[in-house]
Amino acid sequence: MTDSIADNIQRIRDKISDACARANRRPEEITLVGVSKRKPITDIFQALDAGLQHFGENRVKEVRQKIPVVSENLQERPAPIWHMVGHVQSRKAKDVLSLFQTTHSLDSLKLAQKMSRIAVEKELQPQVFIQVNISGEDQKYGLPAANWQQDAAVREPLLADLAQILALEALDIRGLMTMAPYGAPEDEVRAVFASLAALQAELAGQSAAPLPELSMGMTDDYPIAIEEGATVIRVGRAIFGERRY
Repeated sequence: MTDSIADNIQRIRDKISDACARANRRPEEITLVGVSKRKPITDIFQALDAGLQHFGENRVKEVRQKIPVVSENLQERPAPIWHMVGHVQSRKAKDVLSLFQTTHSLDSLKLAQKMSRIAVEKELQPQVFIQVNISGEDQKYGLPAANWQQDAAVREPLLADLAQILALEALDIRGLMTMAPYGAPEDEVRAVFASLAALQAELAGQSAAPLPELSMGMTDDYPIAIEEGATVIRVGRAIFGERRY
């Protein structure tokens, strides 16, 4: 028998507690985002009933259809908080800001400047994470940051772009986001997460802007991410099962 969504969420919360114990942290420090993309609304309601409040989606069209139905049928349930976890096309930036409370994939200075302009026009202050490509994989978006600690040719433009993004007062920049290589050995995964935490510390020493959050860790690696400082984990398959494409 397949475990229920509630069972899966409880199992993940237990693993969060275990990882926090190993890292001398508190489970309350961790926000679990259930990545519900391509999953039916009935799954979202089951997750809400199990106490999950944060949901991640990656397509404007899909979440635009989901939000009204979920909102109209909440009954006594708390309203979900919607997170954009996919790549944001520039032409979709206005839609993303109108639909999602938090965006995890602000992946360039150009996109940050556009989102800031829209936020000023709409009198918004959206929560965002700056996506950083620590692994250096071509298929991943984000500010280039492979080997940033050792390579000045990477570090200097990275810090320059980050400084300009952090100066955009219309955005509530919560922190940094990255993804580790899929299926990589644990030491390689851990090094990616540790590098993002080091970048967070570097920025904290240079800027007055607080960057308290690290969004990193998914189904296959979130315990490692927690041990390396993650405050937000984005888990889909371990909650909702495999997706059909």
